Amino acid sequence: MLRHAEPVMGTVFSIAVRDPGPDTPGALRRIVERLHRIDAVFSTYRADSDISRLGRGELAVQDCDPEVRTVLAACREVAAETDGYFTERPGGRLDPSGWVKGWAVAEAAALLHACGARQYCVSGGGDVQTSGGPWRIGIADPHRSDRLTAVLSGEGLAVATSGTAERGTHILDPHTGRPADGLASLTLVGAPGTGIARTDAWATAAFAMGPDRALSWAARRPGVEALAVLPDGTKRWTPGLPAHLPPSGPADWHLATR
Repeated sequence: MLRHAEPVMGTVFSIAVRDPGPDTPGALRRIVERLHRIDAVFSTYRADSDISRLGRGELAVQDCDPEVRTVLAACREVAAETDGYFTERPGGRLDPSGWVKGWAVAEAAALLHACGARQYCVSGGGDVQTSGGPWRIGIADPHRSDRLTAVLSGEGLAVATSGTAERGTHILDPHTGRPADGLASLTLVGAPGTGIARTDAWATAAFAMGPDRALSWAARRPGVEALAVLPDGTKRWTPGLPAHLPPSGPADWHLATR
């Protein structure tokens, strides 16, 4: 097993490869460069990033890195898919992080795939993309960071969790402008082919929806499953989620709630 951890984008991206080959070290170097480039363009904490300068009106979209236009277009697509519960302007401030973190995980996974790896797990900022498997993903309890609320298992998983454990109440309901407070955490397992970028953005939107609307919305999307943890610790889930719950055993990967 080849492992690498890279502090970037205000979190740590972790990579595990079960079948490393001669090209894997080079792929890891390219991944590190790619992640830092994404951070340089899209970080809302860097005054010199394209997205910060665009938000302040110092740049026009056409003057930004070409990927800015692509990301903003993806954000608009997700907004339409989630009845407006996703936005690239939470609280009126330009911030497409709800797409960018998952997309960065997807970019890292694509570079591993391109170098020939087929058994890997990439994790960053509450999002996990696996290939091959099975992999077992531990979901942190939003009320007790030293405990897991569930362990999910499967092959080719895209798992994204949004919650209050690490950053407190930080996700806004775009329809009201107020913090979403009906959930402690919301985990989505993406359908095959959905990918982690969209699964991550959907998880952010579903958290903003609150438990009833989120579970109903997820249940209507083929292959998508959801696990909701309420502020009082109650757990609710979509009908197909138990298929991802293994009988027992430790997790290969622990996924903290954001």
